[in-house]
Amino acid sequence: MPVERSRIRSLWVAAAVGFASVGAAFLVGRRDLCGPLLILAFASLALYCRSRPVLRGFTFTAWVFTFVSASMAYPWAFMTWFGFDLVVLIVPLIQIIMFGMGTTLSVADFSRVARMPWPVFIGFVLQFSIMPLTALTLAKVFGFEPEVAAGVVLIGSVPGGVASNVMTYLAGGNVPLSVTMTACSTLASPVMTPFLMRTLAGRFVDIEFVKMMFEIINMIIVPIVAGLIANRILYGRQKSFQQGRIVLLIGLGGVAAGVCIALLAPSAVLTWRNVVLKKDGFVVGTLLVGLVSLTKVVVSIGLKRASNWMDRTLPVVSMAGIVLIIAIITARSAEKLMTVGIHLVGAAMLLNLVGYLLGYGCARIMRLDESSCRTVAIEVGMQNGGMASGLAIDVLKSAPAALAPAVFGPWMNISGSILATWWHRKPATRGPGSKTR
Repeated sequence: MPVERSRIRSLWVAAAVGFASVGAAFLVGRRDLCGPLLILAFASLALYCRSRPVLRGFTFTAWVFTFVSASMAYPWAFMTWFGFDLVVLIVPLIQIIMFGMGTTLSVADFSRVARMPWPVFIGFVLQFSIMPLTALTLAKVFGFEPEVAAGVVLIGSVPGGVASNVMTYLAGGNVPLSVTMTACSTLASPVMTPFLMRTLAGRFVDIEFVKMMFEIINMIIVPIVAGLIANRILYGRQKSFQQGRIVLLIGLGGVAAGVCIALLAPSAVLTWRNVVLKKDGFVVGTLLVGLVSLTKVVVSIGLKRASNWMDRTLPVVSMAGIVLIIAIITARSAEKLMTVGIHLVGAAMLLNLVGYLLGYGCARIMRLDESSCRTVAIEVGMQNGGMASGLAIDVLKSAPAALAPAVFGPWMNISGSILATWWHRKPATRGPGSKTR
């Protein structure tokens, strides 16, 4: 125990010394040292937060700042590896993250709409009205250049993020409602996000409705559906999913199907005029279903280990994926971030705050119970930054447009953790269906 305490204390000291050294280096004009020192300071802070239960919720944000510091100091390290452009990794990483989201969902999360239609409807309307309109207003007020402004509107036009479910749980909110709202807004995003972008951001950049819709289906919807299938294989009570031979066949079939689609299927699943629905979402989805099934055969059926291994693995994979995505984006717009960074941080904070305040206030006006009001506030205020980043890079073809999602993501987790901690201390009244899963 003393050794453990000493190690934790050394991490805190290393972080404090690192930040103090950054200030000293900046004052004496040695800005070349600021990057390495910031990396050391934030990495130490991330490890310190991870070792302290009360601060564990800030670990992800600390790692984001670590990699942002690295990408600002050494942008070349996040550009290409051995001639391979790392920007190509962004969409597959988001697909893996969305697959993980799908494994946390079930059919019950969608059928729950019939049991609580009014709160879901309120949250849906607020999600796709408050955030995009506020984002457009902030883009105009701050006077961002067109591509950056389009990125601000984009982060306001995407559905709620997966982190909102965790924050709702910590805040004593209605977790089933949160999960259902996230699922419904995500399923509606192939229509709502392109519509909002074309309507609100079309004045900044050209928006192709069908192209963006197809990319959302490929990048978000297909992996989520694959995740739903994996959820059934992992947690289904049918006897067939408990038999190693059958799950092994499913796993081998999934991997084989993914390989065949990648190598033999045409590159376009569907073509509409000059726009195509690409096949990579189907490749990633089938491969992951196969790999998850094979892992279940080894871990759950063969070794008889706990069946919640996926729940422990996915947060780490998602965190690593998002951190790498943000670093890749930052490296491509490091100079731009130096000029608009402060303004983007201000816009992100205001957008997030308005989402929380109006989400809660409107839900209260609509006479929802306190637990549901907190849920709606968090759902409206927290966006799917990964999806926005992927659309900015893959559809808008603009690294500056991806800056707003890259900035909003870390701040969203900071503010969400703070709000959830504050609400956690104030027990909420709960409505029907508000028990945790």
